[in-house]
Amino acid sequence: MRRWIVLVVGLFCVQLWASAQATHDFKLGDEHFLLDGKPFQMISGEIHYPRVPKEAWRHRMKMAKAMGINTIGTYVFWNLHEPQQGVYDFSGNNDIGAFVKIAQEEGLWVVLRPSPYVCAEWEFGGYPYWLQNIKGLQVRSREPQYLAAYKSYISQVGKQLAPYLVTHGGNVLMVQFENEYGSYGGDKEYLAINQQLFVDAGFDCLLYTSDPAKDVVRGHLPGFLPTVNGLDRPEQVKDLVRKYHNGKGPFMVAEWYPAWFDWWGVVHHKVPAEDYAGKLDNLLAEGLSVNMYMFHGGTTRGYMNGANCYDTGFYEPQTSSYDYDAPLDEAGNATHKFMLFRSMIQKNLPAGQTLPAVPAAKPAITLPALTFTTSADIFSVLPAPVKAATPLTFEKLKQAYGYVLYRTQQPGGRKGMLSIKELRDYGLVFINGKRVGVLDRRLKQDSLEVDLPAGTVTIDILVENMGRINFGPNLLKNEKGITEGVRFNGQELRNWQMYSLPFDRIDQVKLKKGVKVKGAPVVKKAVFDLATPGDTYLDMRNWGKGSVWINDHHLGRYWSIGPQQTVYVPVEWLKQGKNELVVLELLTPEQPSLPSLDKPILDVLTKGNSGQ
Repeated sequence: MRRWIVLVVGLFCVQLWASAQATHDFKLGDEHFLLDGKPFQMISGEIHYPRVPKEAWRHRMKMAKAMGINTIGTYVFWNLHEPQQGVYDFSGNNDIGAFVKIAQEEGLWVVLRPSPYVCAEWEFGGYPYWLQNIKGLQVRSREPQYLAAYKSYISQVGKQLAPYLVTHGGNVLMVQFENEYGSYGGDKEYLAINQQLFVDAGFDCLLYTSDPAKDVVRGHLPGFLPTVNGLDRPEQVKDLVRKYHNGKGPFMVAEWYPAWFDWWGVVHHKVPAEDYAGKLDNLLAEGLSVNMYMFHGGTTRGYMNGANCYDTGFYEPQTSSYDYDAPLDEAGNATHKFMLFRSMIQKNLPAGQTLPAVPAAKPAITLPALTFTTSADIFSVLPAPVKAATPLTFEKLKQAYGYVLYRTQQPGGRKGMLSIKELRDYGLVFINGKRVGVLDRRLKQDSLEVDLPAGTVTIDILVENMGRINFGPNLLKNEKGITEGVRFNGQELRNWQMYSLPFDRIDQVKLKKGVKVKGAPVVKKAVFDLATPGDTYLDMRNWGKGSVWINDHHLGRYWSIGPQQTVYVPVEWLKQGKNELVVLELLTPEQPSLPSLDKPILDVLTKGNSGQ
């Protein structure tokens, strides 16, 4: 018995020793970060876990190491993890803990950015839609309802991630407690409350803020490290940080942009690698830490893209491809920019340190010809309606994303102007089931002339949420659908039926064989066999506007106006043998087949099929 006790105690001591050995110390020095007492230069690359299939996380980490990255940066997205109030999801592609753990296994540090607001070209800047249903709630403020909601959420995040902090033996070096707040407000008391919420949630590690240079004065909290976004001149960064950090460093460019993102109807953003390689070399040579935004963008799948809207004068929904012209392309392959940046990083490594070999590009394939065998138009799959005198928003219907069909019956035998005030964001108008036009918030189209035939007329307006605003003062103007009523010749139309069509479970849509396409939006399925799966790209150039699913994974949106003309299908979501592809097409439902390519098309703008 004594031997057994001695053995157990001995094993326990070994475990304690191993745990102590694994624990690291990460602190601020006057000029550099200090890891275990030694200067540490963070060469970080941003990867967002929901924009990459979980099955591919490890591959992307290996690619990061091959370029010379030693740290992974990522946001944490509130609307993914609390899609409905009090309902939390950290499973599957939302398993942020697994993402951090894989990074640790691959020898990478992590910088976490679970700020209440993330921007990130992400739906509502990461906020869950249901916040808008709480009367009087003000995001990014001391308003009590907002703070209570955020406290509940960040406490759940803390439970997931506190074990991975460097203070607990993990690989998370530091945590950002607000994101570009200076671009939105300047309430230091709010920042202090938010910082304390992080501490209370278990984030007992180094905390910091990040802001564009001009907004650091408003966005930093005295006593905490300010970092800078968008600068690439070392002396400017150092001067700015010293100004707000008691004359000291460390110095970090928290978002260094080697390129930019895309939105629908605007030319693809592409920046030559040569324009930025020297700047990266200079930052590293001067000892600054850098987080490259983005190292790998991936894809904004589902309905999670955000929208630009800095004022009320325009609205620009972002594309599903988040390729970003990043060093690692949308499929995770090395680009010319990757190789050039890698050489700059290698140049600045300590003598004798070399980088791992760059993994070979993943094979890409084309799929067999895809023909559709089953389908259903949306008028045949309507759920039970909600009735109200005036149209209800998505929020009032407790629907986050997707589509709502608004229907009313009105007396006909007249012509006139049908107008929708504050349509958000894209509407197809039908008279007795026949499409008569579209309305597009981007183009400030909110009305059209219609001819109502004699008798009682059914007016349908199918409204798509194209993405909530993710940046700027209009964060609180993010309700979706028909938000302020419909008028015909100036007279308000009343008595509406609302049909929620979130299309979040495409497998539950009942499809049939032999359905004749009559011009209405349609859901279509193709079944195909694969001997050897590989990455591929659906060629949507002959299609109009809609979304695509592969084996029940929502791949994102497409729109013929461009610049994105293909939809990326990751090899991880294809199977050897039988596969199912589903398309929701709004504008050209008669399309009989869908081709694929072995490379993307992200840079073609067309007049497209806007539905006019």
